[in-house]
Amino acid sequence: MSEAPTTVATICQTLNARITAGEFAVGGKLPSERALSEQFATTRITLQEALGQLEAQGVIYRQVRRGWFISPPRLIYNPLQRSHFHAMAQQQGRAAHTEAIDSAVVTLDAPLAGRLALPSGAEAYRIRRLRYIDGRAVLYCEHYLNPAYFPGILDEDLTQSLTALYAARYGIHYGRVRFDMLPTLLPQQAAVMLKVTYGSPALFITRVNRDQHDRVIDCDLEYWRYDALHIDVEAL
Repeated sequence: MSEAPTTVATICQTLNARITAGEFAVGGKLPSERALSEQFATTRITLQEALGQLEAQGVIYRQVRRGWFISPPRLIYNPLQRSHFHAMAQQQGRAAHTEAIDSAVVTLDAPLAGRLALPSGAEAYRIRRLRYIDGRAVLYCEHYLNPAYFPGILDEDLTQSLTALYAARYGIHYGRVRFDMLPTLLPQQAAVMLKVTYGSPALFITRVNRDQHDRVIDCDLEYWRYDALHIDVEAL
């Protein structure tokens, strides 16, 4: 057995034990890679391999140009529950907030138009948002809305729950929903917003929502940090 794998395993076990023992607070920062390399008397390459393995296990996470941090517990997400993001987080004792990046009227390409049951080249409202759990950005989302059902919505406070806004202003409630979930690599925009390296792994969820009248009303494209989410589904 080569020395490097043994060193990687030792670093993983030692850091995991220190984290479990509470040496670093949840959300707290690990020492720099240089300091850790010196502590373990190893190269940066070997250390980075160990840190990468801990990240894959959801123990730590990296922010570009900021370093490595202790991961909070994953958010439990059941797609069959219609609870909105803030309520879902609150039910799990977590603090959530939403940042509205921008909103615009856009022309739909054929795939998006098809999801919204609109002709290719039709216009839709696009709302881009960044969502946080316990102060950490975990979800970049693009919402595409059929403008026929939501006149004036782009003038509203778009940091609030769209679920609640739909009901309060438009009398629209969610009905059937279709989910597609795929592992993917983060596109440039999502990576920048989530403060991770372009091409990092992510969970990509496409959600097409219908209302109480079975009309397709919107389509959400969600890019989740893969280490922030735990999918838990129980079907009867």
